[in-house]
Amino acid sequence: MLPTFKRGCILVWSVENQIGRGEVKLHWHPSRARLQKLTAFQLRPLDGNDRPWVVDLLTERWGTPEIVTRGRVHCADRLPGFVAEQDGQRWGLVTFRIDGADCEVVSLDSLRERTGVGTALLNAVRDAALEAGCTRIWLITTNDNIAALGFYQRRGWRLAALHRNALAESRRLKPEIPLLGLDGIPLRDEIELELPCDSQSA
Repeated sequence: MLPTFKRGCILVWSVENQIGRGEVKLHWHPSRARLQKLTAFQLRPLDGNDRPWVVDLLTERWGTPEIVTRGRVHCADRLPGFVAEQDGQRWGLVTFRIDGADCEVVSLDSLRERTGVGTALLNAVRDAALEAGCTRIWLITTNDNIAALGFYQRRGWRLAALHRNALAESRRLKPEIPLLGLDGIPLRDEIELELPCDSQSA
């Protein structure tokens, strides 16, 4: 049931994401200028039935299912991960790998931006890493991805290292990596971010 109508207000929504579900809260807000779309989704671990879709998505978003970070090639379609979905329609994917006390987020793709999907997928990895006894989560993005840098830092991630000219080595391992990135920015450097596993991302 929707909240009782209030004159001069619009109905807006917020999502509180937890592993396994996205809870939606509805309320009337007097200062918002537009009505946003009602969104709910669930999270679940990747399974074998997802693999063809994972290959297609990674190929579309990353050029191939192989992703290079810190001079290492990851077959991301074979890694563990989580899927966000609604009514059987997949909304996002995260893949990760655990190495000792470290957990690396290898890929993150949200197909429904500004719905909480990316945040929920990151939180799912954090919870899995904590359960596995990890003390650090880290990831690599590139110098052109300004939006991603803002997204991660707003959620508690910290800049850990700048790996200058790392993409030259990455292109040797994966020639599909372009010379120019987002907004025509030369694609040169890897930026490493990290999050302690006990941090609460928002």
